[in-house]
Amino acid sequence: MSHVTCDLTVSLDGFVAGPHQSLQQPLGERGETLHRWQFEEREANAAQVEGILAAGAFIMGRNMFAGPGPGPWDADWRGWWDEEPPYRAPVYVLTHHVREPLKMQGGTTFHFVNDGIEAALSQAQAAAGAKDVAIAGGAATARQFLSAGLIDELRLHIAPIILGGGERLLDGVGNLHLEPTVVGGTGLVTHVTYRVGAGA
Repeated sequence: MSHVTCDLTVSLDGFVAGPHQSLQQPLGERGETLHRWQFEEREANAAQVEGILAAGAFIMGRNMFAGPGPGPWDADWRGWWDEEPPYRAPVYVLTHHVREPLKMQGGTTFHFVNDGIEAALSQAQAAAGAKDVAIAGGAATARQFLSAGLIDELRLHIAPIILGGGERLLDGVGNLHLEPTVVGGTGLVTHVTYRVGAGA
């Protein structure tokens, strides 16, 4: 069976998005600075960027697809990634709002799942085949999967900045056992891969 992985960029104080997230600033104040390593040092971090997008299927929360807020999104909304998202694979969006699948250019199709994380994972594993399933984010979705013991490998990309507030990754996930297996990095990021096990 495929592994379940999760790649997230976090600040030194543990936030994956800054404060005051909005449709205009989906990553919150200064949240975009977390991801400088993917663009300004792309060649040096090419293996990590490739690894983020190597899964056979992805799962994300509704905010990562539609932006902050609990309500239904506009019927014309097609996500944050223009017409050709980078995933090039099935993406399962956790939501309370039923919607028909949304096929995009380049091989990405968004499927909307309204019956929980286990249902989304089952569908994603069936679609991924022998490839991994990636939990793409955001923080609340990653916390749900970590708390349920459904992530095998957590890959944190730690940016050397302090956000001071926003969306924290690990609040309330319980007593995780994280075994570091790979550490590396560049000037803008430290990459740490953890094998995730049950808490002691």
